[in-house]
Amino acid sequence: VFIAYYPHPKSCIYKLNSSFIFATLMWVFEAVPAWTTSVLIVVLLLLTVSDSSLWFLTQGISTEELGQTVKYKSIMHCFADPIIMLFIGGFILAIAATKSGLDVLLARVMLRPFGTQSRYVLLGFILVTAAFSMFLSNTATAAMMLTFLTPVLKALPADGKGKIGLAMAIPVAANVGGMGTPIGTPPNAIALKYLNDPEGLNLNIGFGEWMSFMLPYTIIVLFIAWFILLRLFPFKQKNIELQIEGEAKKDWRSIVVYITFAITVILWMFDKVTGVNSNVVAMIPVAVFCITGVITKRDLEEISWSVLWMVAGGFALGVALQETGLAKHMIEAIPFNTWPPVLMIVGSGLICYAMANFISHTATAALLVPILAIAGSSMRENLSSLGGVETLLIGVAIGSSLAMILPISTPPNALAHATGMIQQKDMEKVGIIMGIIGLILGYTMLIILGSNKLL
Repeated sequence: VFIAYYPHPKSCIYKLNSSFIFATLMWVFEAVPAWTTSVLIVVLLLLTVSDSSLWFLTQGISTEELGQTVKYKSIMHCFADPIIMLFIGGFILAIAATKSGLDVLLARVMLRPFGTQSRYVLLGFILVTAAFSMFLSNTATAAMMLTFLTPVLKALPADGKGKIGLAMAIPVAANVGGMGTPIGTPPNAIALKYLNDPEGLNLNIGFGEWMSFMLPYTIIVLFIAWFILLRLFPFKQKNIELQIEGEAKKDWRSIVVYITFAITVILWMFDKVTGVNSNVVAMIPVAVFCITGVITKRDLEEISWSVLWMVAGGFALGVALQETGLAKHMIEAIPFNTWPPVLMIVGSGLICYAMANFISHTATAALLVPILAIAGSSMRENLSSLGGVETLLIGVAIGSSLAMILPISTPPNALAHATGMIQQKDMEKVGIIMGIIGLILGYTMLIILGSNKLL
C-alpha cells in the first residue's frame, strides 16, 4: 500500500518502506538467521536513507515532515545503545558465574529447601530456573537446568507423566522468568528503551521500578504454571532424590565474582535510590572482571553477539522509521483515534503473541514497539483510563515472553523438546493455556496499576 503511495523509486520513504517490508518477511520466514537480516538492514539503511547514502540515491522527494534522510550516526549509534550495554553486562555476568561455579552453587543452595517430594521438586526447578532467567540468558539458563534435571529424570518411572512435567518446567520457567527484570529478555529492554526515551515518552522507568510490578506478576504466573503442570502431568511416585554436585570455589577470582555479582544486582534493584542508571551499573562487572582477569579475550567470544546485532538492527529500523517521519505517517493513516482504547491495547498484545510463536521474540518486539510507541503517544488521553502507554508497550513485552506454543517458538523450548521427553502436542497444550492465563493476568495488572498511577 505504501509502496504504491510513494511510486518514485528515489523517494526516501519508498526505500525505507521497502526495507521495512523486506525485514518483516525475512524475520517471519527466516530465510537466513535473524541476526544476519538485522545487519543487512542496517547496511541498507545507511546506503539508502541516511545522510551518507550513495550519491545517486539521495535525489529523492522529501518534505520537512516526511522523507527526511536519517543521520548516519543515529543509525550506527544503535550498536552502542545503552540497552546494548545493559545486555553486554548481563552476558559478562553469566560467563563469570559459569567460570566461577556460582551458577551451580546457587542452584544447589536454592533447590535444597524444596526437599524430595515430587511436587515440590517440580516447584523448585520452576522457581530456580526463573530466578536465573531474570539475570542470565534464557537459553543458557535452560541448558544449565536441563543438565541438572537429567539425573532426576533417570530416577523416575519410564512410563510416568511426571517426566514430561519436569522437562516442560524448564522452558516455561525460563520464558516466564525473563519477564521479571529489564535484562531478562530482549523485548523487555526494547519496551523500556521507548518508554524511557528522553525525546519520546520519557517515563523514566528504572530497573527496580520494573521489578516492583513485574516480579510479583512473574511469581504468580510461575505458581500457576506449577499447578497446570501438576494437573496435566501427575507424578507416579511421591519422592525424588536430587543430585547436583559441585563445591564453591574459594580462589580470589571466584570471590571477586561473588562480590561483584551481589553488588551489581543490588545496584540494579535500587537504581532509583542510588541515582546510578541501570545501563551504567551493567558496565561495572565488565570493567571489574576484565581488569582482574576473570574475563579473558577468549571469554569475550562467548558473548551472544548475534543477539546484540539482532537487537541493534531492530533499533536502527525504529530510528529510521521515526526520523524520516514514516512511522508517524503510518500511524496517522490508521484511525487509531476512532478505535476503542481496549481494542488497541489488547489487540496489539494478541498480535505480538501470535507473531512471537513463529518468529523471534526480539524481532517481533523490534517491529511492533516503535510504531506502537508513536501511536500511543498520540493517544495518551484516550489510553489513560487503561493504564496509558505503559500498558500498551509492556503488554507487548509480556505477549512476546508468553509465546511458547511450538518447539521453534523459543530456544528453551527447542532444548527441552530435544530431550525426547516432550511431544509437540504437550508443548502446545501448556503453551496455549499459559498464554491465555498470562495475558489476562498481565493486562489486568497493568490496567489496574496504570489507571491508579502506580506504574
